[in-house]
Amino acid sequence: MNLILLGPPGAGKGTQAKLISSNFKVPHISTGDIFRANISQNTELGIRAKQYMDKGLLVPDEVTIDIVKDRLTKDDCKDGFLLDGFPRTVKQAEALDEFLNKNGSKVDASILIDVPKENIFERMTGRRVCSKCGASYHIKFNPTKVEGICDLCGSAVVQRKDDSEETVKERLDVYDKQTQPLVDYYKSKKVLKPVDGAQDINKVFEDITNALREKNVKW
Repeated sequence: MNLILLGPPGAGKGTQAKLISSNFKVPHISTGDIFRANISQNTELGIRAKQYMDKGLLVPDEVTIDIVKDRLTKDDCKDGFLLDGFPRTVKQAEALDEFLNKNGSKVDASILIDVPKENIFERMTGRRVCSKCGASYHIKFNPTKVEGICDLCGSAVVQRKDDSEETVKERLDVYDKQTQPLVDYYKSKKVLKPVDGAQDINKVFEDITNALREKNVKW
């Protein structure tokens, strides 16, 4: 079972990826994790990626594609995988299809966790984290007992820069520009399956499972 996971930042992709990986016995492959692993191991691909990252530049498609292809050749991917954070462009999607086709495989389903922008905005801008122990909170959905103070260690809770209104809006705008062509691409391939990500976590996962059954995906 070869799966692609799409969805805006704050849609809960990480949570669903863990559930899918655990229940369907496929490795969850995050591009961020692959980059970090290659850089820490000082691989040739990691060195190439780091040259761009150190300059604050986006890693080019060619390097990203090579790193992902290298990861997909590992033994744990022989029976399937779940890609999270890749592809980000149609060029990357085409390169992935070409690589899989050469190996007698294909993308079985592209799951789109769809959440309205206003929900995402509320989720992300309301997040808070303890400045000392890292405990997570939300001003509406999981507030601290005392405003601004961590329940666990008594330190101040803060809003990360990534969760500021301006940054969240910018991230959502970038996501829209990047992802819509990908959504159209996988829709044309008849493998796209949108799922309502505004629901309860367990209901989202139930819908994903049903979507895979509808696609006759084998596991």
